[in-house]
This record gives sequence, structure tokens and C-alpha cells, in this order.
Amino acid sequence: AAARAALGCATGSAEAGCAVQYRYIGYGLRLLPPPQLFRQLAVLFALADADPRYVGVNLVQPEDDPVAITQYRLAMRMVAFLATRYPKVHRSWHAGELALGLVPPEALADHIAQAVGEGRAERIGHGTDIAYETDATATLARMARDHVDVEINLASNDVILGVRGAEHPLRLYLAAGVPVTLSTDDEGVLRTDMTDQYVRAARVHALSYRDLKRLARASLEYAFLPGDSLWVGRQPGDPVPTCRDLTSASCTRLASGSPKASLQRDLELRLVAFETEIVRQRF
Repeated sequence: AAARAALGCATGSAEAGCAVQYRYIGYGLRLLPPPQLFRQLAVLFALADADPRYVGVNLVQPEDDPVAITQYRLAMRMVAFLATRYPKVHRSWHAGELALGLVPPEALADHIAQAVGEGRAERIGHGTDIAYETDATATLARMARDHVDVEINLASNDVILGVRGAEHPLRLYLAAGVPVTLSTDDEGVLRTDMTDQYVRAARVHALSYRDLKRLARASLEYAFLPGDSLWVGRQPGDPVPTCRDLTSASCTRLASGSPKASLQRDLELRLVAFETEIVRQRF
């Protein structure tokens, strides 16, 4: 309420931020003793199952901590158990936020594989050490096949892990066909924002406008939003028949009944306007 008041949302001069939609993802603290962690996760799964404002559950805290390394497989078993009890609750785990020299080499072997396997992740955060995993090729193929998104945090990986430039696996994920989205990790701590992530992707990793457009579309496709998608088979850019014309009555009906499709349609209309009026070229 305070934020909306500060933005003047109830006035005739409301700021653009008033249109921002947000949901909550509860997070478990992986450094807690196992009994406490399980209780915390159980509450979070139950909360997300009962309250539509909470759309999923995450696991956070430093993955390189000795406690996190020792308890990693146990934590995956916990979330796997709870996922069977609450199958509609979305799951996103920080996994693979590691680098050479930060942990013993054996700790780089399979955290991502465990997260997308036993942990049943729909998204993973970071995934920085994928190239060092024992069966990285199979894990990448599984992520591509099962549409497991990786949230790439370029600024965070640079500052916290020292992983940047050609050492970063962003292009490895893209080449493998894994769904990729950009994330800040923590805007306040890192003094960054989403614009900086896209700028880094373009300048440091030489991603094209088409690449950035693909990532922007994926951010909504893999968001934990309810409702049908604008796209066929989770393939952003291939619209469902009812939305081949974004301004058609059939597409308007889809958007009005689906929070996900509504935001996707809004993004597409903004992209059309940008490419038509600013770039003067459609992509």
C-alpha cells in the first residue's frame, strides 16, 4: 500500500511502476539443520498450495558452504518428497552456483543434475558450474527436453564467483537448447538491475537483438504464472492459432482469461511498437 501511494497509483498521474505485477516465491534456507529445513520447506509448500500470491518454492544460501555441500542430496530428497504431496507447487532451486577453487572438485560433480533429477526443478538459478559436472551433456539435454529453465545471473556470477566473459556458460546453455532467462539475483546487494543484465549479455557475450528478444519471451513463458500460454509447446515465437493476430478477438479472449497470456501479449505488442517505431525493422 505504501509503495502504491508513493507511486500515485490512485491518481491521474500514476507512475509506470503501478502496472508492475508481482508474486512471491518462498525460500528455504539450506544451511539450517535438516529437521528445521524440512519444517520450513513443508510450510512453504503448503503456503504456495493454499495462497495464490505465493507461486513457488526456492532453496537459497551459499551453495559452497560445507553444510550446504554435505546436506545437498538430503535437501533434494526433501523437496522431492514434498513435490509428490504438493504437485501443483512450482519449484526453483539455486543449483551450480559454484566455481573452481571455491569448493573441492568433487562438489562440482552433480549439483545441477541432482536439482533437475531428484529435485524435480522447473527452474534452476545460476547453473554456473555446468561444464564441470560429470555428465554435463546429458544434464543439458535433459534440461532442453524437459523445458527446465536456467536463470542466468551475469552480474552476480561476475562479482561473487569471479565467473565472467568466455568463462561463463551462458552460450553453452543456449547452444544446447536449454531455456534461458536473465535475472539480477539480488538488485540491492549487487547494485544492479535488469537493464544491466541485458547490456552485459549484448556487450560481453555478443548476444544479438533476436537473442535478447528470445530471453525476454522466455522470462514470461517460464514464469510461475497461472493460465494458458501464448505459445505452442513452450516455444516462444510460435503463437497458438487464436493469437496469430495479437489484436484479434480470439487473442483478446485468451489474454483476458490467462494472467500469463495477458503479460505475454502485452510484451509482444510492445515489441511490435518498438521494432516499428524505433528500430524500423521487424525481427
